[in-house]
Amino acid sequence: QSSIVVGPALLIHSDAMSKFIVEQKRTHYCGDLRAAHVGQKVVLFGWVAGRRDLGGRIFIDLRDRSGLSQVVFGPDIDKRMGQAEGQGAHTQADALRSEFCIAIAGTVVLRTASGGQANLKLATGEIEVEASELQIFSRADTPPFQIEDDVE
Repeated sequence: QSSIVVGPALLIHSDAMSKFIVEQKRTHYCGDLRAAHVGQKVVLFGWVAGRRDLGGRIFIDLRDRSGLSQVVFGPDIDKRMGQAEGQGAHTQADALRSEFCIAIAGTVVLRTASGGQANLKLATGEIEVEASELQIFSRADTPPFQIEDDVE
């Protein structure tokens, strides 16, 4: 495995990144997912726009040019996918921070199915993606300002 430094970001595991990209093609853009996609397996690429750790589950807002999708990582999801404890996407997700460039593979579910609430402010607010795979393409230092369109 090799690492490449590009400016303040560190591109990590370029061999693993190449393997993920070859084996997992993007299926949707983050802003395109809707309730009609529930049950579908998806692959998304983007930047971490926000991260929350709530009760053992890690939630991120994944951003690309089309919008946001909420992605959830949990030990229960890893277990359902047959991943050994401490070896799944949930363990990897603990390292995620703002502006990390990542790819995920997972299944679209309704937010309300796991006791969550829909976010009607977002076009993708009815759904979330339960991540079964995570690939970190690059890590980023914390930006000195928020990177979003509606910052006041």
